[in-house]
Amino acid sequence: MGRLFWKLFLFIWLGQMAAVAGTGALFWAEHRGLLSAIEGERRPPLLPDERRGEGPPRPPPFSPDSPPFDDRPPPPRFRPGPPGQHLPLWPLFAGFVASLLCAGGVAWYFARPIRHLRSGFDAVSSGDLGARVMPGMGARRDELADLGRDFDHMADRLQAVVEGQKRLLHDVSHELRSPLARLQAAVGLARQQPERTEDTMARIERESERMNRLIGELLTLSRLEAKSAVELGPVDMDELMAGLVEDARFEGMGRHIDIDYAPTGMASVLANGELLHRAIENVVRNALRYAPTDSSVRIEAGVCASGVFRISVLDCGPGVADSDLATIFTPFFRGQAMAGHEGYGLGLAIARRVVESVNGTITATNRKNGGLAVCIEIPLSTT
Repeated sequence: MGRLFWKLFLFIWLGQMAAVAGTGALFWAEHRGLLSAIEGERRPPLLPDERRGEGPPRPPPFSPDSPPFDDRPPPPRFRPGPPGQHLPLWPLFAGFVASLLCAGGVAWYFARPIRHLRSGFDAVSSGDLGARVMPGMGARRDELADLGRDFDHMADRLQAVVEGQKRLLHDVSHELRSPLARLQAAVGLARQQPERTEDTMARIERESERMNRLIGELLTLSRLEAKSAVELGPVDMDELMAGLVEDARFEGMGRHIDIDYAPTGMASVLANGELLHRAIENVVRNALRYAPTDSSVRIEAGVCASGVFRISVLDCGPGVADSDLATIFTPFFRGQAMAGHEGYGLGLAIARRVVESVNGTITATNRKNGGLAVCIEIPLSTT
């Protein structure tokens, strides 16, 4: 048993013993006084004249001012009870044993879950992120059980964060290895074939730009993951969406992809304009990347009936597997349909972090006629 158990046991037991001793003493005193009263009624007290042997007292002389004669007997005079009254030892012993068992049970009831919590903290601090304490709590429904559930929730989040960091480090290493390998190959080719220096320099420049773009996206994702403070303000969605649609139409001209823009009821939202622009741009560019040639991408924007600003981006691409709809917003995710396309799988992850930073939501669903639909909902600005 731990120190907390013995402290609880001692405090509870001493409190119960004090209550038992006080109650017992009170009953003993009342019992002794009752016996004295009964004995006094059985042996009426002697009056002063009787103790002196002078016979019964003479009545006082009558006078007109005397009160009327009262033949009621005088109240009895109590005498101390007979000696020999002892403390009730057996009831006190029974109360002692009962308080001992009760104090031990209460102390064990409170100390046991705290001991489980301590073992859980020790396990997590030692690196065992899979340690949980609720299985050892039983069917408790009190504050200690709530504390155990909070500990398990904390352990789940901590385990997810650590595993995500490990996975992110692995994916970053993998993504950086490819452009670095191409850079080394280009440098070796430039040394072996000096006449192709111009081509190798162009290759080195392209790979450097890819690495720079990847590192920039990683820095943005890291800042959003760390929830660094960003300046928020009202963003005019009519102006923001107009610029995005214009850029998308220019980018889609090379593959003959039309942009069908349908704005309805534009308004302002509270967000960081630069980050929100980048988030929506990542979704639109993702739709353009996977849309087939000579197709179209539809963009709908406006205030919906639920009172939020909704942006829907619908393409005619291959879509994603239903099992991957919830994971396309994780860093470096690339499904089977995304194979062969340029990108690092960070665009939608950044979009989700940006939208969640303004208390919004972003979801993806497969369209019935093929393609992917990405829906962004952002609360309206109250200013």
